[in-house]
Amino acid sequence: MIPMPDMSKPCIAPSLLSANFACLGDEADKLLQGKADWLHFDVMDGRFVPNLSVGIPVLRSLRKVTMLPIDVHLMIVEPDDLLEDFAKAGADTLTVQVEACTHLHRTLQRVRALGCRAGVSLNPHTPIDVLDYVVEGLDFVLVMTVNPGFGGQSYIDACTPKIAEIRRRFPTLPIQVDGGINAKTIAKPAQAGASIFVSGSGVFSHDDYGVAIETLRRIAGQ
Repeated sequence: MIPMPDMSKPCIAPSLLSANFACLGDEADKLLQGKADWLHFDVMDGRFVPNLSVGIPVLRSLRKVTMLPIDVHLMIVEPDDLLEDFAKAGADTLTVQVEACTHLHRTLQRVRALGCRAGVSLNPHTPIDVLDYVVEGLDFVLVMTVNPGFGGQSYIDACTPKIAEIRRRFPTLPIQVDGGINAKTIAKPAQAGASIFVSGSGVFSHDDYGVAIETLRRIAGQ
């Protein structure tokens, strides 16, 4: 498992969903040179979300060509069936959707037993109360700031007070946000208490990934 950076400071995690998959290895190298903190790898099954994306073979190939930590976000039903396969393929972190887990506590225990960091993701409408019962098994919480399934959506402002409430109730729990994060919106979740920012088009729409990443990190740190 590749060590993570200090998650109490602004961390930028480019979402590979927006990368050029024809040259994914080159994209990963550009992100490393651009000082990304880690890579966000979205897995969609067409059931939990209305879209399909990449899976285990792509992760295995990516792991061979990058030393950046890879955070695998499982937007899939019945994630328990594939935890071991994704861990073996090179995931450093496995993030599951609370809405997809019948026995969330057990699932998180399994993630850590496989040698990965454990994250749990909450959709925009999902209350935060579930965290009361699993926080000891978490390395961070992911707050979805769009409805998952597609890139390029707009940040949902109603999620900002949700982030602030998580920070108030769980002062030391790192908060990751994903959805509509760019230079115009990143200040909102940052001021509410998030420190880890997943950004797709906010990075990949720029010619110079390093400049885009540094701009996001600087704004988040203000």
